[in-house]
Amino acid sequence: MAAEAHIAVRHLTMAYGDYVLMRDLDFTVRRGDVFVVMGGSGCGKSTLLRHLIGLMEPAAGEILYDGESFTHADPATRVRMLRRFGVLYQSGALFSSLTLAENVALPLEEFTALRPAEIREVAAFKLALVGLRGFEDFYPAEISGGMQKRAGLARAIALDPDILFFDEPSAGLDPISARRLDDLILELRDSLGATIVVVTHELASIFTIGTDSIFLDAESHTIVAHGPPRELRDHCEHPTVRRFLRRGEDGARG
Repeated sequence: MAAEAHIAVRHLTMAYGDYVLMRDLDFTVRRGDVFVVMGGSGCGKSTLLRHLIGLMEPAAGEILYDGESFTHADPATRVRMLRRFGVLYQSGALFSSLTLAENVALPLEEFTALRPAEIREVAAFKLALVGLRGFEDFYPAEISGGMQKRAGLARAIALDPDILFFDEPSAGLDPISARRLDDLILELRDSLGATIVVVTHELASIFTIGTDSIFLDAESHTIVAHGPPRELRDHCEHPTVRRFLRRGEDGARG
């Protein structure tokens, strides 16, 4: 039996004023997928992610979660839906004045009725899940870039979300740290039972973690390919997609 649709994007148009960035985006993300949003620089990958989490509103079209409209939801319903999301931004977006445990505690303090001691315990557990046990009292400036990404991931999973959004998670990381992060993403997908949407241009990550994908084309302003990344690499006839997925093939894992 096919996996059920967790996210449905229907005829979505993204625009800045009169400038249409992408039009008529239509795709489905199945429950449990690691869904990769690909495309060249400036095509609108991160803009699509911002639409998916409600930071930008579509010029046309609709986004649905489990069949429920996110785009047309009233404010209270949208807040309820947002609580199911976890987001890892490209920079990690940690607060430099807070320890790692305090960073992870922020969504717990805002959205739960847990006591401070319980929040501290949950924060420590989430940091341990991403390999940062013992680093609770460190500040972001005291750890490496890869560790900062993992701490950001710990905060993203603080509320046990069932959908995770990652914006260029491997950006700025060395190959070993990037591979560790990829492995961690897959482990969390399996342990949380989460659906994951990843914006990335890193081929190694695309082929390691991606189960399905779309390709946004800056020239035609729409989706020109949709399917598992390896299948698109081997069989897609669109020249832009083939060039993108076949660049530096010697460096692609698997």
